Amino acid sequence: MTTATLDAFLVSYAGDAEGLRAAVASTIRHLSMTSVKVRNTINQGALGKAFNGSHNGRNADGDAQKDLDVFADDMFLDAMRHAPVALYGSEELDQPAVLDPRAPLAIAIDPLDGSSNIDTNVSLGTIFSILPVAGEPVSEPAASFFQEGRRQLAAGFFIYGPQLALVLTVGSGTHIFVFSTRLGTFVQAYSAIAIAPRTQEFAINAANYRQWDEAVRLYIDDCLKGTEGPRAKDFNMRWIASLVAEAYRILVRGGVFLYPGDRRKGYGAGRIRLVYEANPIAFLIEQAGGAATDTVNPILDLVPQNMHQRVPLVFGSAREVQRIGRYHTEPSNIGERAPLFSNRGLFRA
Repeated sequence: MTTATLDAFLVSYAGDAEGLRAAVASTIRHLSMTSVKVRNTINQGALGKAFNGSHNGRNADGDAQKDLDVFADDMFLDAMRHAPVALYGSEELDQPAVLDPRAPLAIAIDPLDGSSNIDTNVSLGTIFSILPVAGEPVSEPAASFFQEGRRQLAAGFFIYGPQLALVLTVGSGTHIFVFSTRLGTFVQAYSAIAIAPRTQEFAINAANYRQWDEAVRLYIDDCLKGTEGPRAKDFNMRWIASLVAEAYRILVRGGVFLYPGDRRKGYGAGRIRLVYEANPIAFLIEQAGGAATDTVNPILDLVPQNMHQRVPLVFGSAREVQRIGRYHTEPSNIGERAPLFSNRGLFRA
């Protein structure tokens, strides 16, 4: 049996001709090589000098930086200088960096998702979105990142866990590659992942229950009531606090993830970054037959207004995501309730 490698997949995708597909394939190759270097640094754990120190600064969106955030960003930025990439937009940079104005691609990246989990040995990741250049790269560097998510040419994430894996889409399904230390390359582990449309598992940070909108609280209440409630089935709850880990689990075994906006200061518009987190995750999920919304609207239909725009994010099994949307838009049609908010939830007296 022939081993299906990432390189063979990219050759099949891009062919021998020059052009946009060849540029995308080359960029993914550079990203994958860099991910191995980042993984090797992470694997040093607390023994590594770049592991868990706190950087004396904050990223473009005001979050405290870890030394490893900056290290990973520097590694990927340097790699993209050798790829056909005109623009590099990162969580760690205020504005996109102009690399090669003649190149056809723009890349948006979260170099190290979940870095707050560094100390606790939870899976981290790198999320990326590859877009065609739009506008003039030098005078309008941000314009390329203000395209709706459906304009993405490719998207994916690396997850640094028990395995180093790449979850990738180039617009023809979602595929998972695992790095083989024996072969020194990524090998396809799952081809054309399909997320089951129904699920009995959800992921949400229940500590924020009192801050959620009523529609979100009611949805969670109904899930927690199990077989005795309106859903008539028992649910499991998960929360890893690592977006890549949550997405990987849902791709492999189904489920739904919710990070809604809430009443806390700075959380009203959500907390997931649209350009370099929500858009690539939504592309991967839709290509696997799932759905991704801001609780109501498809993520991939949103037009970013700024590089670091935040949004609520719900993704996973399509029917469950649609149901969550109906809790927001058609409350009178959910279950047997009239009016919607007459029931007290399990977390409320």
